[in-house]
Amino acid sequence: MKNNSKSGLKISEIIATLSIFFIIATSTQLFITNKDNKQTENQTSIQEVNIEEKEVNRKIATTSRSGNHRESAKPIIETNNTSEAIVEKAEESKEYKSIEEIRISKNMDLTITTGISKEDFKNLMKGLKCDTSGFFYKNSDTIYDLCQKYELNEIFFCGLIAGESGWNISANHRNKCNYISMMSKGKLIRYATPEEGLEAAAKLLHNKYLSEGGAYYSGKTLANVQKIFCPNSSTWVNLIYGCMKQVIK
Repeated sequence: MKNNSKSGLKISEIIATLSIFFIIATSTQLFITNKDNKQTENQTSIQEVNIEEKEVNRKIATTSRSGNHRESAKPIIETNNTSEAIVEKAEESKEYKSIEEIRISKNMDLTITTGISKEDFKNLMKGLKCDTSGFFYKNSDTIYDLCQKYELNEIFFCGLIAGESGWNISANHRNKCNYISMMSKGKLIRYATPEEGLEAAAKLLHNKYLSEGGAYYSGKTLANVQKIFCPNSSTWVNLIYGCMKQVIK
Protein backbone atom coordinates (compact mmCIF):
# COMPACT_ATOMS: atom_id res chain seq x y z
CA MET A 1 0.00 0.00 0.00
CA LYS A 2 2.86 2.36 0.87
CA ASN A 3 4.61 1.51 -2.40
CA ASN A 4 1.50 2.40 -4.36
CA SER A 5 1.26 5.71 -2.53
CA LYS A 6 4.88 6.54 -3.32
CA SER A 7 4.44 5.64 -6.96
CA GLY A 8 1.35 7.81 -7.22
CA LEU A 9 3.17 10.68 -5.60
CA LYS A 10 6.08 10.45 -8.08
CA ILE A 11 3.70 10.39 -11.03
CA SER A 12 1.94 13.47 -9.70
CA GLU A 13 5.28 15.26 -9.29
CA ILE A 14 6.29 14.33 -12.86
CA ILE A 15 2.96 15.56 -14.23
CA ALA A 16 3.29 18.80 -12.24
CA THR A 17 6.86 19.29 -13.50
CA LEU A 18 5.83 18.69 -17.14
CA SER A 19 2.94 21.11 -16.74
CA ILE A 20 5.28 23.79 -15.43
CA PHE A 21 7.67 23.20 -18.39
CA PHE A 22 4.73 23.39 -20.81
CA ILE A 23 3.53 26.65 -19.29
CA ILE A 24 7.02 28.14 -19.37
CA ALA A 25 7.55 27.05 -23.00
CA THR A 26 4.19 28.45 -24.08
CA SER A 27 4.86 31.76 -22.31
CA THR A 28 8.29 32.00 -23.89
CA GLN A 29 6.86 31.37 -27.37
CA LEU A 30 4.18 33.98 -26.84
CA PHE A 31 6.79 36.46 -25.66
CA ILE A 32 8.98 35.84 -28.72
CA THR A 33 5.99 36.11 -31.05
CA ASN A 34 4.86 39.37 -29.48
CA LYS A 35 8.39 40.73 -29.67
CA ASP A 36 8.65 39.85 -33.37
CA ASN A 37 5.27 41.45 -34.04
CA LYS A 38 6.31 44.61 -32.26
CA GLN A 39 9.57 44.76 -34.20
CA THR A 40 7.67 44.33 -37.46
CA GLU A 41 5.22 47.05 -36.46
CA ASN A 42 8.09 49.35 -35.50
CA GLN A 43 9.86 48.75 -38.82
CA THR A 44 6.66 49.44 -40.72
CA SER A 45 6.11 52.62 -38.75
CA ILE A 46 9.70 53.74 -39.40
CA GLN A 47 9.32 53.07 -43.14
CA GLU A 48 6.07 55.01 -43.23
CA VAL A 49 7.69 57.92 -41.39
CA ASN A 50 10.66 57.86 -43.79
CA ILE A 51 8.34 57.87 -46.80
CA GLU A 52 6.37 60.78 -45.35
CA GLU A 53 9.58 62.69 -44.62
CA LYS A 54 10.85 62.14 -48.17
CA GLU A 55 7.56 63.34 -49.61
CA VAL A 56 7.63 66.45 -47.44
CA ASN A 57 11.25 67.15 -48.40
CA ARG A 58 10.41 66.70 -52.08
CA LYS A 59 7.55 69.19 -51.82
CA ILE A 60 9.73 71.64 -49.94
CA ALA A 61 12.51 71.32 -52.53
CA THR A 62 10.03 71.84 -55.36
CA THR A 63 8.29 74.84 -53.89
CA SER A 64 11.42 76.50 -52.51
CA ARG A 65 13.32 76.74 -55.81
CA SER A 66 14.47 80.27 -56.47
CA GLY A 67 12.57 82.43 -58.94
CA ASN A 68 15.62 82.61 -61.14
CA HIS A 69 15.82 78.84 -61.38
CA ARG A 70 12.17 78.56 -62.33
CA GLU A 71 12.46 81.31 -64.90
CA SER A 72 15.56 79.75 -66.47
CA ALA A 73 13.85 76.38 -66.76
CA LYS A 74 10.61 77.71 -68.18
CA PRO A 75 11.84 78.89 -71.62
CA ILE A 76 13.48 75.50 -72.23
CA ILE A 77 10.10 73.80 -71.91
CA GLU A 78 8.26 76.38 -73.96
CA THR A 79 10.77 76.86 -76.78
CA ASN A 80 12.52 73.50 -76.97
CA ASN A 81 10.55 72.59 -80.09
CA THR A 82 11.38 75.73 -82.08
CA SER A 83 14.53 76.04 -84.17
CA GLU A 84 14.40 79.83 -83.79
CA ALA A 85 14.87 79.57 -80.03
CA ILE A 86 17.83 77.22 -80.47
CA VAL A 87 19.47 79.60 -82.93
CA GLU A 88 18.89 82.57 -80.61
CA LYS A 89 20.38 80.70 -77.68
CA ALA A 90 23.44 79.75 -79.73
CA GLU A 91 23.86 83.35 -80.88
CA GLU A 92 23.71 84.61 -77.29
CA SER A 93 26.57 82.34 -76.20
CA LYS A 94 28.75 82.93 -79.29
CA GLU A 95 31.65 85.37 -79.29
CA TYR A 96 31.60 87.77 -82.24
CA LYS A 97 34.16 89.94 -83.94
CA SER A 98 33.68 93.68 -84.28
CA ILE A 99 33.07 95.39 -87.61
CA GLU A 100 36.56 96.88 -87.39
CA GLU A 101 38.05 93.37 -87.36
CA ILE A 102 36.60 92.40 -90.76
CA ARG A 103 39.33 91.63 -93.28
CA ILE A 104 38.92 90.92 -97.00
CA SER A 105 41.25 90.18 -99.92
CA LYS A 106 41.02 89.01 -103.51
CA ASN A 107 42.30 85.59 -102.52
CA MET A 108 40.14 85.17 -99.41
CA ASP A 109 38.18 81.99 -98.74
CA LEU A 110 34.63 82.96 -99.70
CA THR A 111 33.12 80.26 -97.47
CA ILE A 112 34.36 81.84 -94.22
CA THR A 113 31.84 84.23 -92.70
CA THR A 114 32.90 87.56 -91.18
CA GLY A 115 32.21 86.42 -87.62
CA ILE A 116 30.26 89.56 -86.73
CA SER A 117 26.83 89.48 -85.10
CA LYS A 118 23.59 90.02 -86.98
CA GLU A 119 23.09 93.29 -85.13
CA ASP A 120 26.46 94.58 -86.31
CA PHE A 121 25.77 93.39 -89.85
CA LYS A 122 22.47 95.26 -89.87
CA ASN A 123 24.25 98.37 -88.62
CA LEU A 124 26.84 97.93 -91.37
CA MET A 125 24.08 97.75 -93.99
CA LYS A 126 22.25 100.69 -92.41
CA GLY A 127 25.31 102.87 -92.84
CA LEU A 128 26.03 101.66 -96.40
CA LYS A 129 25.92 104.91 -98.37
CA CYS A 130 26.14 103.20 -101.76
CA ASP A 131 22.90 101.29 -101.00
CA THR A 132 20.88 103.94 -102.78
CA SER A 133 17.79 101.73 -103.11
CA GLY A 134 17.82 100.57 -99.47
CA PHE A 135 17.73 96.97 -100.71
CA PHE A 136 20.65 95.71 -98.63
CA TYR A 137 19.44 97.14 -95.34
CA LYS A 138 15.85 96.05 -95.98
CA ASN A 139 17.00 92.48 -96.64
CA SER A 140 19.89 92.44 -94.14
CA ASP A 141 18.23 89.84 -91.88
CA THR A 142 17.71 87.47 -94.81
CA ILE A 143 21.19 88.02 -96.23
CA TYR A 144 22.88 87.42 -92.88
CA ASP A 145 20.88 84.27 -92.11
CA LEU A 146 21.49 82.80 -95.56
CA CYS A 147 25.23 83.40 -95.27
CA GLN A 148 25.31 81.49 -91.97
CA LYS A 149 23.18 78.69 -93.43
CA TYR A 150 25.14 78.29 -96.67
CA GLU A 151 28.61 79.23 -95.39
CA LEU A 152 29.11 82.37 -97.43
CA ASN A 153 31.11 85.43 -96.52
CA GLU A 154 28.57 88.21 -96.04
CA ILE A 155 30.75 90.88 -97.67
CA PHE A 156 31.29 88.67 -100.72
CA PHE A 157 27.57 87.95 -101.07
CA CYS A 158 26.72 91.66 -100.92
CA GLY A 159 29.53 92.51 -103.31
CA LEU A 160 28.33 89.89 -105.79
CA ILE A 161 24.76 91.22 -105.67
CA ALA A 162 25.98 94.78 -106.16
CA GLY A 163 28.29 93.75 -109.00
CA GLU A 164 25.56 91.84 -110.85
CA SER A 165 22.51 94.02 -110.10
CA GLY A 166 24.05 97.41 -109.30
CA TRP A 167 23.75 99.15 -105.94
CA ASN A 168 20.39 100.50 -107.02
CA ILE A 169 19.24 96.99 -108.15
CA SER A 170 18.37 97.26 -111.82
CA ALA A 171 14.70 96.95 -112.80
CA ASN A 172 15.13 93.59 -114.56
CA HIS A 173 16.82 92.01 -111.55
CA ARG A 174 14.40 93.63 -109.10
CA ASN A 175 11.27 92.52 -110.99
CA LYS A 176 12.44 88.91 -111.21
CA CYS A 177 13.94 88.84 -107.71
CA ASN A 178 17.10 87.49 -109.32
CA TYR A 179 20.09 89.38 -107.94
CA ILE A 180 23.15 87.49 -109.20
CA SER A 181 22.07 86.92 -112.81
CA MET A 182 21.08 83.25 -112.62
CA MET A 183 20.16 82.17 -116.13
CA SER A 184 18.10 79.45 -117.80
CA LYS A 185 17.97 79.13 -121.58
CA GLY A 186 19.60 82.55 -121.95
CA LYS A 187 17.07 84.33 -119.72
CA LEU A 188 17.02 85.47 -116.10
CA ILE A 189 15.18 83.03 -113.88
CA ARG A 190 12.16 84.54 -112.13
CA TYR A 191 11.58 84.10 -108.40
CA ALA A 192 8.42 84.99 -106.50
CA THR A 193 9.92 87.00 -103.64
CA PRO A 194 13.22 88.65 -102.69
CA GLU A 195 13.69 85.97 -100.00
CA GLU A 196 13.22 83.18 -102.53
CA GLY A 197 15.62 84.78 -105.00
CA LEU A 198 18.28 85.43 -102.37
CA GLU A 199 18.09 81.87 -101.07
CA ALA A 200 18.33 80.44 -104.58
CA ALA A 201 21.48 82.52 -105.10
CA ALA A 202 23.07 81.46 -101.81
CA LYS A 203 22.18 77.81 -102.37
CA LEU A 204 23.62 77.85 -105.91
CA LEU A 205 26.90 79.38 -104.73
CA HIS A 206 27.25 76.91 -101.88
CA ASN A 207 26.22 73.73 -103.70
CA LYS A 208 27.68 74.28 -107.16
CA TYR A 209 30.58 76.74 -106.85
CA LEU A 210 32.06 76.63 -103.36
CA SER A 211 31.69 73.03 -102.16
CA GLU A 212 34.13 70.31 -103.15
CA GLY A 213 32.34 67.98 -105.53
CA GLY A 214 30.04 70.75 -106.75
CA ALA A 215 29.38 70.85 -110.50
CA TYR A 216 31.29 74.15 -110.96
CA TYR A 217 33.80 73.90 -108.13
CA SER A 218 37.41 74.83 -108.82
CA GLY A 219 38.31 76.52 -105.53
CA LYS A 220 37.04 79.02 -102.98
CA THR A 221 38.37 82.36 -104.23
CA LEU A 222 36.91 85.00 -106.54
CA ALA A 223 39.16 83.85 -109.39
CA ASN A 224 37.98 80.25 -108.93
CA VAL A 225 34.31 81.27 -109.06
CA GLN A 226 34.88 83.51 -112.10
CA LYS A 227 36.07 80.59 -114.23
CA ILE A 228 32.55 79.24 -114.63
CA PHE A 229 30.34 82.03 -113.27
CA CYS A 230 31.59 84.64 -115.70
CA PRO A 231 34.26 82.96 -117.85
CA ASN A 232 34.45 85.55 -120.62
CA SER A 233 35.12 88.56 -118.39
CA SER A 234 38.59 89.75 -117.49
CA THR A 235 37.22 92.43 -115.16
CA TRP A 236 34.71 90.43 -113.11
CA VAL A 237 37.03 89.71 -110.16
CA ASN A 238 37.99 93.39 -109.85
CA LEU A 239 34.33 94.44 -110.18
CA ILE A 240 33.11 92.17 -107.38
CA TYR A 241 36.09 92.92 -105.14
CA GLY A 242 35.62 96.65 -105.70
CA CYS A 243 32.00 96.35 -104.52
CA MET A 244 33.15 94.33 -101.50
CA LYS A 245 35.56 97.11 -100.50
CA GLN A 246 32.72 99.64 -100.70
CA VAL A 247 30.78 97.64 -98.09
CA ILE A 248 33.42 97.99 -95.37
CA LYS A 249 35.19 101.24 -96.15
